[in-house]
Amino acid sequence: MKVTVDTAARTLAIEEGGSTRTLDLYGREAFEVLSSLWVKVGWNEKYTYTFSWLGRPVIQLPEDLIRAQEVIHRVRPDVIVETGVAHGGSLVFWATVLKALGHGRVIGIDVEIRPHNRSAIEAHPLAPLVTLVEGSSIDPAVVAKVRALVAPGESALVLLDSNHSYAHVRSELEAYHPLVTPGSYIVATDGVARDVADTPRGSPAWVRDNPAAAASDFARVHPEFVLEQPPWPFRESGLRASVTHWPQAWLRRRER
Repeated sequence: MKVTVDTAARTLAIEEGGSTRTLDLYGREAFEVLSSLWVKVGWNEKYTYTFSWLGRPVIQLPEDLIRAQEVIHRVRPDVIVETGVAHGGSLVFWATVLKALGHGRVIGIDVEIRPHNRSAIEAHPLAPLVTLVEGSSIDPAVVAKVRALVAPGESALVLLDSNHSYAHVRSELEAYHPLVTPGSYIVATDGVARDVADTPRGSPAWVRDNPAAAASDFARVHPEFVLEQPPWPFRESGLRASVTHWPQAWLRRRER
């Protein structure tokens, strides 16, 4: 695909498959094309590795954090379970939202929680809202431990952000979806892998080996879940697609 931006003519031309489409540069479709390219270039340049939240590196696209906050505000889960801890920034972000709501706690799981990260998380002012579990997120013993930390009747939202291979995410979806309460979500993050497969830092294998594919296949065999973009609670715009690293990520458990 070739994209040509003409600021003088206020057009964006897309050449693909021997044909050309010309869009209004200041229209919705052009915004979606440019956003997609911006996401790819930003991913390759490690844009998400430039942010922190309350002192902890948070390796997420800010747009995804804000969209997730909208869902947390609406669902108001008792527990947020996240696989993949890294520096702990996203755990602290979820804890911040729950603290503001006056309700809820966070469980973070990682195959290795490095000592300096553990120390920083445990010393953080929001540490009382965070429980850390070390071990592979798909180890049956770890899964059982996490399930035991969620009391019967508690509502839960699950975010999968550890190993992003298809096989691992499918295993996580099978392991943790029973925790998800009706109306809440399990989220297979970083499906952007499929869209950045052709970038310098990408891998051709990611076209299929990615979390979005795992989420789509999971939804096909679990009709109690629907794969959808969560609704935007505020929209004074004609835009309809999220700018995201999490395409085809949000699996909502249907209401009974």
